[in-house]
Amino acid sequence: MIALPFSITMSTDHVMPATKKSRRSSGAITLQDIAKLASVAPITASRAINKPSSVSADVLKKVTAAVERTGYVPNRMAGALASNRSRVIAAVVPSTVMSVFMQTVETMNNALFDAGYQLMLGQSSYSPEREEALLEAVIGRRPDGIFLAGVLRSGKARTRLVAAGIPVVESWDLTPTPIDMLIGFSHQKIGRAVAKHLIAKGRKRFALVTAGDERADRRGAAFKQAIHAAGFGEVLTINVGDSRTLKSGRDALVQILASTPKSKAMDAIFCSSDLLAMGVLTEAINRGIKVPKALAVMGFGDVSIGADIEPALSTVRINGEEIGAMAAKYLMDKAEGKRVDKPIVDVGFSILERGSS
Repeated sequence: MIALPFSITMSTDHVMPATKKSRRSSGAITLQDIAKLASVAPITASRAINKPSSVSADVLKKVTAAVERTGYVPNRMAGALASNRSRVIAAVVPSTVMSVFMQTVETMNNALFDAGYQLMLGQSSYSPEREEALLEAVIGRRPDGIFLAGVLRSGKARTRLVAAGIPVVESWDLTPTPIDMLIGFSHQKIGRAVAKHLIAKGRKRFALVTAGDERADRRGAAFKQAIHAAGFGEVLTINVGDSRTLKSGRDALVQILASTPKSKAMDAIFCSSDLLAMGVLTEAINRGIKVPKALAVMGFGDVSIGADIEPALSTVRINGEEIGAMAAKYLMDKAEGKRVDKPIVDVGFSILERGSS
């Protein structure tokens, strides 16, 4: 899916009849129609629409009234062809459903909109093939910049992005070799930090619930290595098909309980998403397991609802607003020919200790 976050409609009330030339073409209201209705030259109408500060208040009032009366929508494509600028930024994210990426997307969208840009959003559903298809479609539309929730590894999509010369911000990960710019954090450091947190709470038997996307795999691997290095036993790992449902988390806890005798029950579970963690919590409460006394649960992403459930979910917080604001600025600066002095930024993360741990 590629969709703009809003739609543009054209009013049919009080529309001025089009000129004969317009009728022979598409019948759409043109800039010339607006200029005629406002009693100004077409170039003046264009300035009033595209750069209001360049015309007088009286002219701006007349042109604005004409636009509102007709429902005129400016032809941004024509302006883009003339200036070689689309004023569109494309973003490709894995998911938008209760997603850790939405805070980033919303912040970026607001910053871009305020600066006169539009955000085009595509969802890859954690599929590399779908991500590649989306990027191919996006590159063909020549946006002023592209935001990726993740880092592109070697492959056709990366090669095409490099060749296209479009400003790119990769995010939510780290690599020493970004395509262009990078705003992210270390998933390995997160895995180690969660292990340290749970060990410090006196936990001794650990499980990992993961949906198995590549970034979650790296967090999980670092978590298991840190647990092993601290002298504890093997980490029981449950792989689920979908990190975006409570049911997957509930089913994972059922598997964990069935895999271990009560005398060796897991007392700490790290989940690759907050929704999985909330599913684990739901099943634990349903079965009368006391959280956090008997079982500590940690999530990842800090979705807003996690702080409002009982017990509140301990999680890993990523500053999505910072990533979104910085990405918007970097992409606009690059699109406008400005220099980005620090193209690689590690925004870090924080462990939020709440009632579940």
